[in-house]
Amino acid sequence: MSARTKSRKRALDVLFSADVRGDSQADALAAEQQRALARPERASSWPYAREIVQGVIDHAAEIDAAITEHATAWPIERMPAVDRAILRIAVWEIRYNPDVPAPVAIDEAVELAKELSTDDSPRFVNGLLHAIGSEPLPADA
Repeated sequence: MSARTKSRKRALDVLFSADVRGDSQADALAAEQQRALARPERASSWPYAREIVQGVIDHAAEIDAAITEHATAWPIERMPAVDRAILRIAVWEIRYNPDVPAPVAIDEAVELAKELSTDDSPRFVNGLLHAIGSEPLPADA
């Protein structure tokens, strides 16, 4: 498993736990930062995981608006929490991280959905992210 894949899983853990517990993403990020300092053996996955979560926090409104716009039949509040976290990570990578090609972000998201979510989630995640990935990038990206 690549370092970035591990980082995505770690970011997913932070975003998912914040969502399920009703904590702020910033508080969840701070708590994970403390755990990261205490576990140096996991240090390689932390910098990119932190970048992802901070990026999702910084662009939360735009990311959720893109998801909502393309998931018209499925309100974001009704999506499984794991799907919301997966989609938020992938949309951040597609729109705000020029180092990750959109097809890579989509593939990684679909793989996470296959591993961690419902049987219908991979297809849903794939279709939604392809629609988002085919749009022009926002001016501030």
